[in-house]
Amino acid sequence: MERVLTECQKIERSITKKYRKEIWNPFVQAVKNYKLIEEGDKIAVCISGGKDSMLLAKLMQQLRRHSDFPFELEFIVMDPGYNEKNRKKIEDNAKLLEIPIKIFETDVFYVANKTEQNPCYLCARMRRGHLYAKAKELGCNKIALGHHFSDVIETTLLGILYGAQIQAMPPKLRSTNFEGMELIRPMYCIHEDAVIAWRRYNSLEFLQCACRMTEKMSEDGDGTGESKRQEIKLLIKELKKTNPNVEKNIFNSIHSVCLDTMVGYKTHGEEIDFNQKYEMSAPKE
Repeated sequence: MERVLTECQKIERSITKKYRKEIWNPFVQAVKNYKLIEEGDKIAVCISGGKDSMLLAKLMQQLRRHSDFPFELEFIVMDPGYNEKNRKKIEDNAKLLEIPIKIFETDVFYVANKTEQNPCYLCARMRRGHLYAKAKELGCNKIALGHHFSDVIETTLLGILYGAQIQAMPPKLRSTNFEGMELIRPMYCIHEDAVIAWRRYNSLEFLQCACRMTEKMSEDGDGTGESKRQEIKLLIKELKKTNPNVEKNIFNSIHSVCLDTMVGYKTHGEEIDFNQKYEMSAPKE
């Protein structure tokens, strides 16, 4: 007699079966290649309520079940000031997906929305700080975020076109404000298209964005709204029409930066300009 699967089990199976090539394998590849998880880790998986962080939670659960070494997980949800409907959506999805979340409340939206100068930057910094603090309180040594392959290449282009800098999004980094804490991005090699396909296949509905700064999308349906990131998404989509490898090329470029050809660069907070770099390269007598 065939075993009847629960809704959650069907969703889990889709990750390792139907989307094994697009989701599970790239996930495992990133964890191994970048050495994101080690024996004895206690990792706070940070859930915002969107498709990426919810998938991350399921991937981490699956990995822990099949891992060759033990590590622990905490699933934390920071409520920055969600309305009742959005809060319930997160709780209902966590229940459906059998994710044992721990919710804690903050005033991030209230504080960020009071400033007119770069509220998104302030919001992001406050969110990260609260997540680190909660993770440390729970005895964790790492936090895991749901940034994926598409986030990585979009961030790279955003930096070049709008930030006047070549800056990537690393797969892991050490916190400068919370000693002994690290941030990891286990979905680093997963394309956003795969995440969307998985969500649609399982008929799941997650939060889009609960922030007042980005909730207004353009009425003509192009998805750009007021977001520069959406603008970059459309640019990449257009470039792919004539160069199918454009995403892979951007991703690979941040893995093979040639500093010898850079006019200037910054390392450990110190800026090295061209003249200084050129003198440093002079042959010693």
